[in-house]
Amino acid sequence: MPSLENLRKQAKLVLRWHRERYYPVAAQIRAALPRFRHLTDPEVLAQPFKLSDAQELIARQHGFETWQALKEGVSAMPNRADATSSKVVIVNAAPELFVADIKASCDFFTEKLGFSVVFVYGEPPFYAQVKRDGAKLNLRCVDRPVMDPERRDRESFLSADMAVNTAAEIKQLYLEYQSTGVEMVQTLKRMPWGAKNFIVKDPDGNLLLFAGPAD
Repeated sequence: MPSLENLRKQAKLVLRWHRERYYPVAAQIRAALPRFRHLTDPEVLAQPFKLSDAQELIARQHGFETWQALKEGVSAMPNRADATSSKVVIVNAAPELFVADIKASCDFFTEKLGFSVVFVYGEPPFYAQVKRDGAKLNLRCVDRPVMDPERRDRESFLSADMAVNTAAEIKQLYLEYQSTGVEMVQTLKRMPWGAKNFIVKDPDGNLLLFAGPAD
């Protein structure tokens, strides 16, 4: 979690982007603040937007309902100034998948794999993000394949690798995806290094590996 001062700076930056009509911030606002979700990008940027709105956006992006709740949460955390190391911690990652149709891809991830749409950007859309629990995937629209499909399949070039915590969960997830009829490139199997995994192919040929403990 960043410091409260850094969070304040993030909120001010969001406010400035909105005032400058910076289009990518419209997708963030729409994804984080329910009252903006029915609006298009131009409509979001035309709405009144205050520092309190930007602070609420930052709070919700960090899992808090309000700015006040975020401040209280940060205050309750140990003081990192006393830590012996100032090493930066990377808190998440979002692999980027190349797809031919943003809407079709979003439909696949929501209807077949149980993800939800975080945001869709562009008119027509050319970029989006989907998530399920802690896993996030960015979707980038391209007009032609960026990888040789035959080689990708032959050498099992993965586009994303996602994990669950227990052997029971990886089996449950496998059965869930079986029931939705997704294409399985590899069925659930135990690997020599002590994990169980399976591989799903999305409509654009991207290979998605899901893994968990074997026992």
